[in-house]
Amino acid sequence: MTEPTLRLDRLAVSYRIGGRDRPVLRDLSFEIARGEAYGLVGESGCGKSTVALAAVRYLPRNGSVTSGRVRLDGADVMRLGPEALRQVRARTISMVYQDPSKALNPSLTVGRQLVEAFEVVGVPPVDREFRALEMLKKVRIADPGSVMQRFPHQLSGGMQQRVAIAMALANDPTMLILDEPTTGLDATVEAEVLDLITDLRRELGTSILFISHNLAVVAKMCDRIGVLYAGMLVEEGPTWDILGSPRHPYTLALLRCLPRGGQQKSHIRLDTIPGFLPTPGALMPGCPFAERCALADDRCRTEIPELRGVSGRLVRCHYPDRAADLPRCTPTNVALSKPASQGAPVLRVSNLSKTYGQGNHAIRAVADVSLCLLPGETIGLVGESGSGKTTIARMLLGLIPPDPGGTIELDGKPLAASIGERRDEEVKAVQIIFQNPDSALNRSHSVARIIGRALRRLGGFRGTNLSNRLNVLVGAVRLSPRHLTLRPGQLSGGLKQRVAIARSFAGDPRVVVCDEPTSALDVSVQAAILNLLAELQRNGDVSYIFISHDLGVVRYLSDRIAVLYLGRIMEMGPSERVFEGPNHPYTEALLSAVPNLDGTRDTRIRLSGEIPSATNPPSGCVFQNRCPRKLGAICETLEPPLIEARPGHVIRCHIRAEDLERLQRGRKTCAQIVGSPSEKVRRNQLTKRGSSA
Repeated sequence: MTEPTLRLDRLAVSYRIGGRDRPVLRDLSFEIARGEAYGLVGESGCGKSTVALAAVRYLPRNGSVTSGRVRLDGADVMRLGPEALRQVRARTISMVYQDPSKALNPSLTVGRQLVEAFEVVGVPPVDREFRALEMLKKVRIADPGSVMQRFPHQLSGGMQQRVAIAMALANDPTMLILDEPTTGLDATVEAEVLDLITDLRRELGTSILFISHNLAVVAKMCDRIGVLYAGMLVEEGPTWDILGSPRHPYTLALLRCLPRGGQQKSHIRLDTIPGFLPTPGALMPGCPFAERCALADDRCRTEIPELRGVSGRLVRCHYPDRAADLPRCTPTNVALSKPASQGAPVLRVSNLSKTYGQGNHAIRAVADVSLCLLPGETIGLVGESGSGKTTIARMLLGLIPPDPGGTIELDGKPLAASIGERRDEEVKAVQIIFQNPDSALNRSHSVARIIGRALRRLGGFRGTNLSNRLNVLVGAVRLSPRHLTLRPGQLSGGLKQRVAIARSFAGDPRVVVCDEPTSALDVSVQAAILNLLAELQRNGDVSYIFISHDLGVVRYLSDRIAVLYLGRIMEMGPSERVFEGPNHPYTEALLSAVPNLDGTRDTRIRLSGEIPSATNPPSGCVFQNRCPRKLGAICETLEPPLIEARPGHVIRCHIRAEDLERLQRGRKTCAQIVGSPSEKVRRNQLTKRGSSA
């Protein structure tokens, strides 16, 4: 038989913490065949990244392999000397990290870093730059010569990740480790990166270890999946066998945490996983998942199950046939969110624009955005990076002023452009939950001090009233009194985000801007946070502006969705209508790029090139240079208005809603619609109108 590219044999790893060794990987065995893609999934703290680091002997100083072996292309990695190990890292294995901005040197140009990668593998000096250019072309960078001259900060997140992949592929590795390579990327960029990896795997025959908490991405990319819990493999097998019919309660619980099949907050709460992962080094006399498993009995708590074959897969469970009987943690009869009231808007934005100056250039980041937010309503903002989502959020918060002519009203009254000019009541009425709680929370302060300070400043609470309100708020976000004395560094990612949410709600806000609040969280923690936001909204009639690139999450929480492109609203309407269509061609492309767990594979619409610069946007429709349904000259010369496709559902496109619907259902080609007599008359009328204007 052919030797696997990577084989882990009873691997055990410990970290030395507090003067003693604490096991984080326990008796872990799996292998990856040549050309195979293997997905490793599980919550944060399960040991996924430790597996990747151990495979290339990159463990931190306090980490050590206590037993077992790692074989890479037949060589025992743990027994290699320094020079042999360096050669393996340079020629056999490569790794792509989650955050390319940290993996790339900010002080060196992209070209210098890529040329250095070829230098390490021994490419002659005269060939290095040519090889670097060819590799950038291979990862679908359209203008490699220009990109070679830029610094990493001058590239978008998707471009940075492609550069990181190009550097990883410079040595033609037989093994490629991808550690959360698409976290934080937009749907279209994520799809491009995944397609690129798939094509390169097919072309080069590279084996892949794909680490991710995004189960839909793993389903799209991997042949087999390993589910890791507390450093132990609890289930392994073919991808669609595991995802379609899980036999371990933990795998089933992970899948139930995801919003699937069009679930919405008004219909059902997402299921969650109770409790927390065992801490590193915790004694586990029985099944590691027993304390969180509703099916566990005394045998589960006292006897560690063996990893055994069941129906073509491996399962570490005493009762694999009972997994489907796992009861929900979140009851189905909880009080659900009431529909948004139809009263006066709590927030009204009219003709909001923002222009930045860069040298002699004017950059229009947001252009004439208008929307209304009702009490208890959630509007989701989606679009690629650079579409203006965060700029709109910062204007709503008063962190940057809009251009003259744009207005923001709170409860029908004008809201000052700058936060420094807003009254205390207005400041506490509009709050924000940031994407990364690590950056948003003061690491040196306790939870009680962080939330208490917000209660004093925003709520005016003092003394006993402050203590009482603190306890109520902590309970509302599902924290316990024992958390109050802890600092952020002692909390998990989900607990830190709960602290950030509690701080945002300290002043009973009317509007909360949620800027990617779940993008860095595991599916189990994400489900708990989404349920919490829905519950707080139901109890307090608070309204949300919800920014995210995860369209499944947006669909679950949002009542209406606005799709942004180059600072303009291209489509806006009720959540279900936006997902059902007809859609603006840009929305159609976004939706086609989203991987799913339902086994369906819609044809993805590929958008050519990057999102254009706001310094020099295309004439006419700003999407026309990337639009797969472009009609012709009218799209290049006349910017389309927002047209109502259905009541409450508007689309900014020259193609009529009924024609878009036929196109998107495959009944007509774009050429047929363009050539129809009625369409020719309509286009001539629009062109004349645009010329007159």
